[in-house]
Amino acid sequence: MDSPSKSYLFGVPIRKTLFGFILLLSLAPSSVGTRISDEPTAYEMLEQYGFPRGILPQGVQSYVLNQEGIFEVYLSGDCEFKVTGGYLLHYKRKITGTVASGSLTNLRGVSVKVLFLWFGIDEVVRSGDEIEFYVGPLSASFGLSDFEECPRCRCGSAAMVSDS
Repeated sequence: MDSPSKSYLFGVPIRKTLFGFILLLSLAPSSVGTRISDEPTAYEMLEQYGFPRGILPQGVQSYVLNQEGIFEVYLSGDCEFKVTGGYLLHYKRKITGTVASGSLTNLRGVSVKVLFLWFGIDEVVRSGDEIEFYVGPLSASFGLSDFEECPRCRCGSAAMVSDS
């Protein structure tokens, strides 16, 4: 039997408990900011489907993609910015749709301002070195180079317009 001078924690000598705790700490990741998962970012996933990362603004917080290609992308807030041609794009905090190689369909959460009216973008298709944005039967084409970099915008209720 152990001497009365030894300390115990839950019936285990503190020395053994302390050793176990130190062992657990040494096995833990060294940095809290380390990316634990090998899953690609939303931007990398877009590239895997043939799209440039710049069709999504900076600020993606997370995304979900199932095996059928149905996705949800979450931004830190609503976002607006201008693209080539002076069109103003608006991204809601949550964007949904279906992705396949070279196409985004059933798109919800992205709209474009034409003159004084806002229209939802339903579909985005890559065609060679062009990207076509569809609003119903109408479309507008842009070069891939227009979307090489993710546009910056201020997310939240007071969205700042970026002249990208």
